[in-house]
Amino acid sequence: MTLKKKLLLLAAMTVLLFLSGCLNYTQVTTLKTDGSGSMFVHYWTELDNPEDSLFINRLGIFNADSIRKEFLSDYLTIDEIEVYRDFRDSTIHAKVELTFAHFDSLNLSPVFRASKFSILNGPEETKIFSQFIMPFATGFGINREEFKVRYIYYLPGEILEHNAVDVSRNKLTWEYNLEEIGSGKTITAVYRPFLLKETPKWIYLLCLLVLLIVITFLLKKRKA
Repeated sequence: MTLKKKLLLLAAMTVLLFLSGCLNYTQVTTLKTDGSGSMFVHYWTELDNPEDSLFINRLGIFNADSIRKEFLSDYLTIDEIEVYRDFRDSTIHAKVELTFAHFDSLNLSPVFRASKFSILNGPEETKIFSQFIMPFATGFGINREEFKVRYIYYLPGEILEHNAVDVSRNKLTWEYNLEEIGSGKTITAVYRPFLLKETPKWIYLLCLLVLLIVITFLLKKRKA
């Protein structure tokens, strides 16, 4: 059973097992112009009684070895996996940091096989980014608004179009509860990439300043 399927099972069985807290999922992805990048995944839930802990342990979604197996792929590098309990608020957390050489290759990781990561060429030298968010079948009358997912992307270019809920320069944020996701949702954005080898303007200004200083020094030396 993949990690994503286990997360779905956790959501579906929550009421039956009297988990009183909500499930939260955050994914932060930074893309570079050449298609490589990094990702940080953090998900957590509340554990208010021993039954919660037993069920979580059986699922394995907060077990470092199980997490590594689900994220493992020849096309990405897992930099760090951290699982811990926070007894101040009775929560359990899992964090994963990874890097990848090609964005599309994330689809080959078991946990992401249904996510449809994609960057396509658009008109006028633009790029079209997209990722599919799978539906979560909770059932049993559970309050779907208590389950939160957040996706944050730093795209390497000027944002032209998007369906994000918040944008700040090249940072885009999508945040939904399960009711809003419904039968699945595709997050997408169109951007014009930054020039891969563009030289910052301050470099030219610095070179000009150095040149002026040298010329001034030489003129003073000649007059002397």
